[in-house]
Amino acid sequence: MKYDYKITVIMPALNEEKNIVKAVENVIESFDRVEISGEIIVMNDGSTDGTGNAVEGLIKKHSFIRLISHDKPEGIGASFWEGIKKSQGEVVTMVPGDGENDAYEILRYMPLMDDVDIIVPFVYNKTVRTLRRRLISKLYKAIINMSFGMLLNYMNGTVMYRRCILDTVDLKATGFFYQTELLIKCIKNGYLYAEVPYSLKSRGNGDSKAVTLKSLIAVAKGYLTAMAGVYIFRRISKIISPNSVTALRMKDIER
Repeated sequence: MKYDYKITVIMPALNEEKNIVKAVENVIESFDRVEISGEIIVMNDGSTDGTGNAVEGLIKKHSFIRLISHDKPEGIGASFWEGIKKSQGEVVTMVPGDGENDAYEILRYMPLMDDVDIIVPFVYNKTVRTLRRRLISKLYKAIINMSFGMLLNYMNGTVMYRRCILDTVDLKATGFFYQTELLIKCIKNGYLYAEVPYSLKSRGNGDSKAVTLKSLIAVAKGYLTAMAGVYIFRRISKIISPNSVTALRMKDIER
């Protein structure tokens, strides 16, 4: 079934020379499997290896791939947000350049975008990750859900957003907490969402940057900033994009 939505896949990458080609090729294969058209924006976030050169080789074969490079690392959140501003798709998602995610696992749910503005995946094959990583994720989920009155199964996956709803969000986090902050603000705004199961692959080469001490400190700072924004400064716009499915369904209810 050919699907009408055009999607932008934003792929942050920091020193992923050994993984980036397979990660991009996986997205291309997933486009074909789901029968959708889309673009891939690789955000080369200050890599010091051959990540950029590897992507340039792919661009010669595929015109729908773009490369944006930073002179120095700005953070996964900053990279994602820059990619959003330069995206052309009606739907956007983030797929990391480390090869841990199979893009098909989120793109297969594209038909749900007829009914919601956000699709939130949660991992069902949790044992693919180490026990330490699973315990950290479980604690993180509990803290976020209790702090913000949420009931989400997972916050840091390859979430799909309708592009227009992000125009009403003021994103502060530049690191890994951006995923949680974005979800909290969009859901608090009132946008309709659906949670779906997806599986992870084993990481290809290198170590994850999500659980380093530097990343965890950045997450803690992002959490405190988000708490202040939601509960003290009330930085939730409550403005529903008129082009969103949420707005259309609200109109249906009012008729």
